[in-house]
Amino acid sequence: MTLDQGGSYMPVRYEERERAVVVAGVGGWVPPDVVTNDDLCARLDTSDEWIRTRTGIRTRHVISPGMATSDLAFEAGRRALGSADDREIGAVVLATTTPDRPCPATAPDVAARLGLVGVPAFDISAVCAGFLYGLATAAGLIASGTARQVLLIGADAFTTIVDPKDRSTAVIFADGAGAVVLRAGRADEPGAVGPVVLGSDGRFAHLIQVPAGGSRQRSRSRSCGPGEEFFQMEGRDTFRQAVERMSAASRHAVESAGWSLEDVDRFAAHQANARILEAVADELAIPAGHRLSNISRVGNTGAASIPLLLAQAAEDSSLAEGHRTLLTAFGGGLAWGAATLTWPKLPTA
Repeated sequence: MTLDQGGSYMPVRYEERERAVVVAGVGGWVPPDVVTNDDLCARLDTSDEWIRTRTGIRTRHVISPGMATSDLAFEAGRRALGSADDREIGAVVLATTTPDRPCPATAPDVAARLGLVGVPAFDISAVCAGFLYGLATAAGLIASGTARQVLLIGADAFTTIVDPKDRSTAVIFADGAGAVVLRAGRADEPGAVGPVVLGSDGRFAHLIQVPAGGSRQRSRSRSCGPGEEFFQMEGRDTFRQAVERMSAASRHAVESAGWSLEDVDRFAAHQANARILEAVADELAIPAGHRLSNISRVGNTGAASIPLLLAQAAEDSSLAEGHRTLLTAFGGGLAWGAATLTWPKLPTA
């Protein structure tokens, strides 16, 4: 949006037909506090070997007392803006499952802290698939002329909703944020995002949920039951659904982009756990050297997972200019998605 001479907001007018969404900046951040497997073993009935063999995780980053999702999102957003040539942002979209408060949304606070007062800013919730849902949302804002550039952030402080005594989830989830600057551009230029494939199936909402805290529990005029305030996941069925949905969405996205799976140079999947990542990549026959991963260092960071992975991979050069990249994610809802892009040359932050 832009301001006219009378101070009213007017839709962006393009001299050329620029309707593709192009990655123009990237940034990621994890809080400084680190929890190792040995730290968890000191309070849970588990071992370093059990955690590593089942999840692939060795360390994870957690927020310190008093820190919130907005702090993670602000830092990742700041870094993404710093890596972009043009930092004039027309909208801020925040994908998160752990907003600072149930009301209001967290995105306006983050936007204000970044100096983006007055621009539209809102949250979206698709759990671990949130970044891909946000990617489609940002593309819509750009295509409609609402914004020429969008700051899309994925941020989660999952340790605030995980039961610290639950071995099945406490060893997996962590905190972090990743962000991208997206601009209007041409479909044939580096950084252009291909068609975003999305799906959902609410019949399986019970597989990944926080039962308490919403209108259904509150309308019953009763306190939540034991553990209902915490994140819950049915691991075995979630595994099967994740592999099936991400594999199918990935094939659809690649086909929609006019690629084949053999064209994929880098595979950036939601870092759920190492076994899921391996199963999906094997199903798609992605070579081992083409699979990006940071799960051993940062764990499962929810909606932050993909943009944080992209930021870290770009920083260490495992993701470089020209790499044809396939993104895919799966989360509660159930919700899932996939998209393609050719990685661009980005300015140094």
